[in-house]
Amino acid sequence: MLLFLYVSAQDDEPVKVDTSLVVLNATIRDNQNRPVSGLSQKDFKIFEDGAPQPIILFETEESPFAAVILIDTSGSMEERISIARSAAINFLDGLRIDDMAAIYRFDSKIVRVQDFSDSHDVVDKIFDLKAQGQTVLNDAVLKAAQDLSKRPEKRRAIIVLSDGADTSSSASSDKALKAALAGNVTIYSVDMSTIDTDGLMRRQSQGVLRNFAAKTGGAFVSTENGRALRDALKSIVDELSVQYTLAYEPAKIKHDGKWHALELRVSRPNLTIRTREGYNAPRDASK
Repeated sequence: MLLFLYVSAQDDEPVKVDTSLVVLNATIRDNQNRPVSGLSQKDFKIFEDGAPQPIILFETEESPFAAVILIDTSGSMEERISIARSAAINFLDGLRIDDMAAIYRFDSKIVRVQDFSDSHDVVDKIFDLKAQGQTVLNDAVLKAAQDLSKRPEKRRAIIVLSDGADTSSSASSDKALKAALAGNVTIYSVDMSTIDTDGLMRRQSQGVLRNFAAKTGGAFVSTENGRALRDALKSIVDELSVQYTLAYEPAKIKHDGKWHALELRVSRPNLTIRTREGYNAPRDASK
């Protein structure tokens, strides 16, 4: 259970939650960009708005994860569908026992192609994906975050395979981001725009993808070819397998709807820490 927001019909409506735990999933790397294992709870400190918080939950890299792979099948992805499909298959190959992954496609609508499973195989209909329609990227992230929030795993991720150009969502990117933070979901954004995409449009689209990743503690990946994309998906599934999960309960929950900054520190020197930047507190419905 989490402290954050439940996504409602309107962007400015409060989110409802039934818990008070704030969960952080953290990726720790050394100065050679290798994942760091063997850390214990005493090596970590959590700060909310600069104030230290007592850690009441600590799980190491053995914890299972749940992930949704979002494949953009809009018209702008016509030349990249097969590459995205191969990348998704590569991600499934890296699943461990008890890891769960689902595959959704999105264009003008969102369709679950494959339900949550620990299988390394894909259903036949993934080979029927075609590029068509508009792009509801924000709606797809929102839907995936809501579905993941119902999962029992504390470690949750969305892998977005898209050129980032949202053209038809009813939700804003901010609303989608709030849903991810509410569900303790880390977003990994893989930019699939081509080098001949308009420069300004590409920078704007990449900006949205980068923001999803940065705010949730994930990573933004820009790839130029199929092999790089497949390698990127393998890297993401490997990273999810070596994370740390920590949680605390705020001493005083503020129902102010405001952003609260989080900082995670590790006692060992020369390490890089990547985790969520903060969360939006719930807001009393009466206010």
